Amino acid sequence: MTFTLKTLLLTTTVIAAPLAVTAEAHGDNLNYVLVSHAPDSDSWWNTVKNGVALAADQMGVTVEYRNPPSGDLADMARIIEQAAASNPDGIITTLADFDVLSGPIRAAVDQGIDVIIMNSGTAAQAVEVGALMYVGQPEYDAGLAAGQRAKRDGVGSFLCVNHYISSPSSTERCQGFADGLDVELGNQMIDAGQDPSEIKNRVLAYLSANPDTDAVLTLGPTSADPTILALEENGLAGDIYFGTFDLGEDIVKGLKSDVIKWAIDQQPFLQAYLPVVILANYDRYGVLPGNNINSGPGFVTKDGLAKVEEFAGEFR
Repeated sequence: MTFTLKTLLLTTTVIAAPLAVTAEAHGDNLNYVLVSHAPDSDSWWNTVKNGVALAADQMGVTVEYRNPPSGDLADMARIIEQAAASNPDGIITTLADFDVLSGPIRAAVDQGIDVIIMNSGTAAQAVEVGALMYVGQPEYDAGLAAGQRAKRDGVGSFLCVNHYISSPSSTERCQGFADGLDVELGNQMIDAGQDPSEIKNRVLAYLSANPDTDAVLTLGPTSADPTILALEENGLAGDIYFGTFDLGEDIVKGLKSDVIKWAIDQQPFLQAYLPVVILANYDRYGVLPGNNINSGPGFVTKDGLAKVEEFAGEFR
């Protein structure tokens, strides 16, 4: 039977946490849990869920996706503890805040559970908690590369719209961008919150109070989409330098219309897909990559949108 990626795709509109995808192969009944820090409202994680679904189907394993509905990290820590108590063959988890999450992750490792860190945290932190490896984007380095690019384009000041300020990884993106520009971060980073209307209003207020701002940096669709609306309202859409992390439907439209200069793709599909494949092969055959895997950063511009647009929100 021949089948394509789209025939394997679990439609994003019907996916809800917890998500379990099962397929039998080799009779080994391997069970994994992926725990993310994402709130239910963050649609960017649908691509992660699709990566989980495809890897589970292809590898013949069961993977359960779990997350704190509101994005509360203390709740996430409890979810990791509960996942470990169910004694899965492996746990894949984000490390959004080392201080909050390292304890439960170490406890799972001490219990004998294989752990892979994905998406947030660092390779060094993965070693510190005893994880097998790290699969993700070095967030500070990604921000630094973005800042250096913006500096070459003549940017000297900016607004960083941080919609998840409780996550140190988000702040690392803003700090890296500032360092790439060789400027102080200071109050150029705002706590935008998660509410789209509030994000839009805070962007409008900042740019009104700081009219000489050269650029806007957003950290994903949650902040990018309302920022696009804000720039359309104040007449700066297409005029102010606008870069963003991550991809989404409105971000792709913004790239096509020259409202957004570039987007940094950390390839969330790979961040979910690869750990499932790696754990399954490790459990079955004892093979493990010798290095961590950097899934990003990669810059997406208007000129490179064809494949991205085709799979935006699904695999990109």
